[in-house]
Amino acid sequence: MTDRTPLSLDDLTPLAQSVLDALIAAGKMVATAESCTGGLICGTLTEVAGSSAAVDRGFVTYSNEAKTEMLGVPADMIEKVGAVSKEVAIAMAEGALARSNADVAVSVTGIAGPGGGSEEKPVGTVHIAVASKGKPTGHVHCWFADRGRKSIRLETVQTALTSILNAIS
Repeated sequence: MTDRTPLSLDDLTPLAQSVLDALIAAGKMVATAESCTGGLICGTLTEVAGSSAAVDRGFVTYSNEAKTEMLGVPADMIEKVGAVSKEVAIAMAEGALARSNADVAVSVTGIAGPGGGSEEKPVGTVHIAVASKGKPTGHVHCWFADRGRKSIRLETVQTALTSILNAIS
């Protein structure tokens, strides 16, 4: 445990504003594909007035079936490597990019807890991918110390927003 002050959604608004400003300056749109955050990334972006100039859409694909049906993630991939994996995060981001009018797509898949973790994939394990037109898809594997479900989800949003910003700069 740490004495670090927990994040709140309000803490993420300035970062969301920076992401939107960078997207608008670049003339780009973003799409999100979210599992463990359940729409919080898109919600954080759209909390900012004027976000419609840069946010195309958000896919909330919490179930494995939704990942396959909405984003085209192969069911056999999920079966083989698990939904919380680099491969699935990349497939989610690339699927969101292909199924939207966005230039950039971010995806997140992870274990926010309190249950569901394992020795190989403990609670707090998150995979984030960013797909951009004309660029290789980037990936970040995170482990957020288990300070509770809310904290893990908010740290995931923060890292995803930062990943979008890095991809467009």
